[in-house]
Amino acid sequence: MFSLFLAKYFSFATMKIQGQIVDIQNERIYKGEITVINGRIESIVEKDHNVNHYILPGFVDAHIHIESSMLVPSEFAKLAVTHGTIATVSDPHEIANVLGVKGVEFMIENGKQTPFKFNFGAPSCVPATNFESAGAVIDSEDIKTLMANPDIKYLAEMMNYPGVLFDDSEVLKKIAWAKHYNKPVDGHAPGLRGDEVSKYIAAGISTDHECFTYEEALEKLQKGMKVIIREGSAAKNFEALIDLLPEHFENMMFCSDDKHPDDLIVSHINALCARAVAKHIDIFKVLQAACINPVKHYNLDVGLLNVGDTADFILVDNLKAFKTLQTYINGELVYDFGKVNIKDVTFKNLNNFNCESKQVEDFRYESSAKKIRVIECVDGELVTNEIIADALIENGNLISNTETDVLKITVVNRYNNTKPAIAFIKNFGLKEGAIASSVGHDSHNIIAVGVSDDAICKAVNAIIKVKGGICAVNTSEEKTVALPVAGIMSDHDGETIGKQYAELDKMAKQMGSTLHAPYMSLSFMALLVIPTLKLSDKGLFDGGVFKFTSLELN
Repeated sequence: MFSLFLAKYFSFATMKIQGQIVDIQNERIYKGEITVINGRIESIVEKDHNVNHYILPGFVDAHIHIESSMLVPSEFAKLAVTHGTIATVSDPHEIANVLGVKGVEFMIENGKQTPFKFNFGAPSCVPATNFESAGAVIDSEDIKTLMANPDIKYLAEMMNYPGVLFDDSEVLKKIAWAKHYNKPVDGHAPGLRGDEVSKYIAAGISTDHECFTYEEALEKLQKGMKVIIREGSAAKNFEALIDLLPEHFENMMFCSDDKHPDDLIVSHINALCARAVAKHIDIFKVLQAACINPVKHYNLDVGLLNVGDTADFILVDNLKAFKTLQTYINGELVYDFGKVNIKDVTFKNLNNFNCESKQVEDFRYESSAKKIRVIECVDGELVTNEIIADALIENGNLISNTETDVLKITVVNRYNNTKPAIAFIKNFGLKEGAIASSVGHDSHNIIAVGVSDDAICKAVNAIIKVKGGICAVNTSEEKTVALPVAGIMSDHDGETIGKQYAELDKMAKQMGSTLHAPYMSLSFMALLVIPTLKLSDKGLFDGGVFKFTSLELN
């Protein structure tokens, strides 16, 4: 305990920490002592002692959108360090779709005011497609400028895989600028196989976090890609992919991609390590994926528990549950037995929200169709299916059918006053009311689903009133969590927003939703680059053929 006393009170001078040292790269665990001087590891020596905790490099989330936590970076850091996460590879394309380069700069500057090691990329697809309305555009000249910035570590996920496959000149210019600055290019190609994925990889794209089957991930690994196992609040691919880790551990990583605040309060990458070890996967292979591989692939300034490295490491109670006792970043004790030592950061809220309140009639869809195309939401996945359902028409208006769970869904342009787009979706399960959110990947227009036009209108207007947020409404109650930072993040702390979000999640489920994370699932129903059927503010979109399609079938 004396070593811990030193660590706590002399973190920027000299400190000595004893424990069971986990040397991942040499596959050793031994009793030892680490000496840190001015934030760097001066020495690591074997030394007998009676300390039972383990010392290992901190965890790295290899692909995440900080914005999806509904927290600004400085508040995200406070939660992440409690789980032993010391760094992230962060794509700021959510705020970039709202505010452009200005939004990216906000994330970088806010993150810099904490010791946490955020590593931001240059968003490659803003907007994600030309089939939706976003708040900004980042073109190849912007990418050139961003790539020259040392704070930008990589070109973020190239979601426009059709652009790569069809040699779109603007897409290829963006990739070329990343290569020019010798920075990695992240991929995003769900379900891409065969010759198409070979061409995608040959363009210089080195990772993919979108694999949802063992066979797909194996093919990408065999063709030279690094596969990132994702387990977020909505998309959960751990079980499908984890059996690849024992053989391919040198080329795999862990990520959460999108993680809501209530989930982040509970766990982070540490939980994936615990689950992998519980499957009897070698501890060193698990930790290489969680701690080592992201640092090496992205050339991060993150210590790996070597002499001369920055003192970035964690103390955990055991190598099964990975409960974090202490977290050190640059030798600073940022988390200490339940206490977070990261200061508050002041900032100005930025936003881009310009639409006016809607009328119930705006959500009416005149039709005489007998059959309609319906988005089938798949719990735990971002991919959707297209199904055909009977139309339910009342006074010439297509309406929700709660008996068959085919509910009306809308996407409302938040940047301009335009007519809402209307479609239908299955598996949200609502029996009353509506839920809505201005977190709608990737353009972050307002997206809502509900049992009636009246409820949908009420929910959409609740979002418009606060210029961004998430809400649930029914006949007796209305709850809204405001997200004043770009309409997608809170200006409060993680504990507060986590509790508020959990209350809304509970309300949505009390209204009938059976989805694990109804708001996270809702946010992806406008993400056109994920097949099959999605809805943008411009209409129903078939991601399989990459073009608009009709709602009605006669």
